[in-house]
Amino acid sequence: MENGVPAPFWRDGPTPGSLYQFPGRTSAKVPIRERTQQPIVMGTSVLGVKFSGGVMIAADTLGSYGSLARFRSISRLLRVNDETVIAASGDYADFQFVKELIEQKVLDDELLVDSHSYSPSSVFSWLTRVLYYRRTRMNPLWNTYLVAGVHEGESFLGQVDLLGVAYESPTLATGYGAYMAQPLLRDAYEKNPA
Repeated sequence: MENGVPAPFWRDGPTPGSLYQFPGRTSAKVPIRERTQQPIVMGTSVLGVKFSGGVMIAADTLGSYGSLARFRSISRLLRVNDETVIAASGDYADFQFVKELIEQKVLDDELLVDSHSYSPSSVFSWLTRVLYYRRTRMNPLWNTYLVAGVHEGESFLGQVDLLGVAYESPTLATGYGAYMAQPLLRDAYEKNPA
């Protein structure tokens, strides 16, 4: 009671619609983890074969939520331009993030109107740098990418993993396909390298 007037009922209490700060406690906010600790929706195998005059790349359309086959029609292929295609296995959200980066990069380049387009090897090199950078910041993108395309008559097929490790090969596979399909692809390619 102050000056004979009773204190309001909600004095020093919570404001409607907000959290009450208890006396003696600090209101320091707990930092929220913004990193992907573990992939949630995953895509598995991507296969790629380079041949004279072109490249073939294939991926399934299943998005697994743990062991549940949850999403049955997701695309993990991205057409960058008329020469380059990217496919990803791993976390689908991280693939969507990279997809937005690439689409913005291509749009910015088109706005310059300088008749420049990204070759498969330049996209491969850029993607290697992005994945390596994210790895060094302890915030990796949980994907393995295949970059394929044809530039000036030369076929290109390369793979980049979440650590930024990159290499080129005439046959590549990611996910479970690296164990099952890659030996078959290599054997078929060695028998008929054309």
